[in-house]
Amino acid sequence: MITKSKAIEAAAGDIKAAETFAHEKAVEGLKQGAATATAGMEQAQVQVKEGMQRVMKTAEQMTSFSQGNMEALMKSHQILATGFTDLSRLFAASAKASLDETMSTFKAMASVKSVKEAFELQSGFAKASMEKAMAESGKLTEQSMKLAEQAFAPISARVNAAVETFS
Repeated sequence: MITKSKAIEAAAGDIKAAETFAHEKAVEGLKQGAATATAGMEQAQVQVKEGMQRVMKTAEQMTSFSQGNMEALMKSHQILATGFTDLSRLFAASAKASLDETMSTFKAMASVKSVKEAFELQSGFAKASMEKAMAESGKLTEQSMKLAEQAFAPISARVNAAVETFS
């Protein structure tokens, strides 16, 4: 019976050793799995944090860029307002000069002695008026073109900045 009892004890020892081995392997596997999962979560956290930082930086850049766009529009509108005021003054001065010349011609017409003199006065007035109108038209066109260039300059600069920034 001793041999049977020793065999049972030996088998029980082998089973216990197998259980211990299996338990240790299971615990080791769980520890490795937990470590791998923890490392993966930490890596994912780092990637999410980096991604959010990039998103925030991009949002800040876009906000700053948009603010620059608004400033350029405001400057452009300011240039236009000043330019329109100047053009209005130029136009008003031209109209006043034309009216003064017309009144002067009508006064002169009242004192003419002949039809020929009236015709010559009227002809001279018409020629001078046409020449002045052409000259004033040229001035207004030149000032308008200059104003358009000046008003568009801030917007053009922003477009160039956009091309450089986002290319």
